[in-house]
Amino acid sequence: MLSLQHVTKLYGTVIGVNDVSAELDQGAHGLLGPNGAGKTTLLGLITGQLRPTIGSVQVFGEAPFGNRRILARIGYCPAADITERNATPQEWVTYLMRLSGFDTAEAPRRAARALEEVGLGEACVRPLSTLSKGMRQRAKLAGAFAHEPDLLVLDEPFDGLDPIARHDLVNLVRRWAQTRSLLVASHLLHEVESLRANLAVILGGRLVANGSAAEIRELVDALPTTITFKTPSVNNLAQIVCAAGVVETLHISDVNTVAVGTRQVSHLTAVVAKAVHDGLVVSEVIAEDRTLEGIFSRLVKLHRGVEQ
Repeated sequence: MLSLQHVTKLYGTVIGVNDVSAELDQGAHGLLGPNGAGKTTLLGLITGQLRPTIGSVQVFGEAPFGNRRILARIGYCPAADITERNATPQEWVTYLMRLSGFDTAEAPRRAARALEEVGLGEACVRPLSTLSKGMRQRAKLAGAFAHEPDLLVLDEPFDGLDPIARHDLVNLVRRWAQTRSLLVASHLLHEVESLRANLAVILGGRLVANGSAAEIRELVDALPTTITFKTPSVNNLAQIVCAAGVVETLHISDVNTVAVGTRQVSHLTAVVAKAVHDGLVVSEVIAEDRTLEGIFSRLVKLHRGVEQ
């Protein structure tokens, strides 16, 4: 569905995207990264709005830039708000469908159907200037998929939505991904996680991880993880774990706290459990967050550490 080969985008001396390579098959994919990571630039390359400075971008086997045949197969919902405020959602989405090549009869039919799917109701005939940001966000989403593209690209699509609207649109987008391809950019992991999408993590313009949630968890599991122990016998515990050969880093922050960095979590756990069985007192064990949110946080910290 999507092939990126050593893609770099420069804005003068500023690097927007830095040597990104990835292959994405049909299905749901989440592009995850903090604000300023390069997500929107990468989406601009994928949707044919930008041409790569170096490398190649192919969507469905062809370069999207200036390619009307490929662009017709892509639906795009940008992060920016709708600037047209005098038109109604029905008029605005109909206009987009006319730009997509549908005639004066089919364009309004497609617009009405898409606006109904996103749940705008009677608001679709009110001027956009009178609607909340969440309602305009629904209209943007309708405009992105009303022409039934093969690839739907969404940049921060749930921004400004209340919890109920977010839930409804997550389900709508998830259903879409069952038969077509979906790429969602977000800085909030739980949004991507709710779509049950594969993850691509971008930081500082670089793609630092790409795969299923399980694969990325395995990637992070291969990195040193820190487990903190609270014990009145700090020195004894430090000697035990060092003798077991499971320590990569060890930091005693106070007389009751020792933090152990290891790639052998299960072995470390077994060693400490035996020590406790033999009489060592451990009052608290604090492990790093193993949720996807925690994994994302660790990747961010890792990247920033490499930069430093």
